[in-house]
Amino acid sequence: MRISVGDVVLPGDSCEEIEAAGEKGKVILGPGLRKDIDKIFVTKPGVLRKRASNTFWVDSYQKRYVPSRGENVIGIVVQKAGDIFRVDVGGSCPASLSYLSFENATKKNRPEVQIGDVVYAKMLVASKDMEPELVCVDSTGKKGRMGVLCDGFVFKCSLNLVRKILNPNCPLLNSLKNEWPFEIAAGMNGRIWIKASSMRETIAVGNAILGCEYMSDDEIKSLCSNIAAILAGHVS
Repeated sequence: MRISVGDVVLPGDSCEEIEAAGEKGKVILGPGLRKDIDKIFVTKPGVLRKRASNTFWVDSYQKRYVPSRGENVIGIVVQKAGDIFRVDVGGSCPASLSYLSFENATKKNRPEVQIGDVVYAKMLVASKDMEPELVCVDSTGKKGRMGVLCDGFVFKCSLNLVRKILNPNCPLLNSLKNEWPFEIAAGMNGRIWIKASSMRETIAVGNAILGCEYMSDDEIKSLCSNIAAILAGHVS
């Protein structure tokens, strides 16, 4: 049986469509896929997905995070050892974050990072044989939105939900930002940080995100409208 994008797959399945795409050009294998010589195999159950850039992955319900290079994650600083911070990212072991991995950081100009701080960082090194390593700058040395996240509210969710709300076709974030202003940082490790004008609005955004996991696009838009009406006092 030939497996195509959108099909339900199980561990051990061989993906001939990805193999054929690899013969024509470069393909990128995401979570749930593994290459063994010239064959592509599925390593976890779920639905086979594809992006326009020939990126394939298995979309599955998962809570435990497996570090992957290049992903943005939200971590909590749990220890300081010399010049290295240990950061809990939800994986099997903490990730390391050097104090030099911040914008404009030097031996004299050290970043203000304390145990318990929440950081938004990029996974620089992710290998089963090496300790995960984080950085809080992009390829140009600029921090962008990365670094210590001040105030706000952090909560956990499934990895599937993070991928869903970050999908450009998902109407959730656009619907919410049309109702009231807020800031959000979504980590591919199943952690989301949000900050709105008030605690009431912050909790409302969090509830909207958690409630949309199994909703259709129309149901998500209706949910956002209902929450906005409640906050505005139009619904008792």
